[in-house]
Amino acid sequence: MSELTRPQREFRAAMANLSAAVSVVTTDGANGRAGMTVSAACSVTDSPPTMLVCVNRSSRSHGILLANGRVCVNVLGADQEALAMHFAGATNVPTSQRFADGPWDLDTDGVPVLRGALSSVIGRIMSEHTQGSHSVLFVRVEKVLIKQDSGALVYFQRRFHNLEVTA
Repeated sequence: MSELTRPQREFRAAMANLSAAVSVVTTDGANGRAGMTVSAACSVTDSPPTMLVCVNRSSRSHGILLANGRVCVNVLGADQEALAMHFAGATNVPTSQRFADGPWDLDTDGVPVLRGALSSVIGRIMSEHTQGSHSVLFVRVEKVLIKQDSGALVYFQRRFHNLEVTA
């Protein structure tokens, strides 16, 4: 890997100060089952309901996500850091075996949905834009599942943090 330039180092340091929700994006279909941890997912519009998800093109899951065309963005709760690490590849478990652990619904919606996720947004990739090392995926929302009264898992200063719900 090449040495980072000063603007790249400064940009990365600045982005470390941007708190972000942590999600596991999953897919299943003719091209296989895959999932990966992301911190770059957000809403685009509610008319029609659309999200965007940024995926590193070097990820083993990248091609599978695009080829299958349907995804679930599972927004993680405060108690799901271990799952985030698992799908980030920190446990060295192959992608195909990562769904053996955890309460996954693998049948109902055609994509893996994490039972107990803060929210799960199921949809179809409508378009993809390549920008540098990443693909920006625009996902048209088909179904939403929401869990109430749970804290969130966020990524800030290159570490996971729990945000608890206050009364």
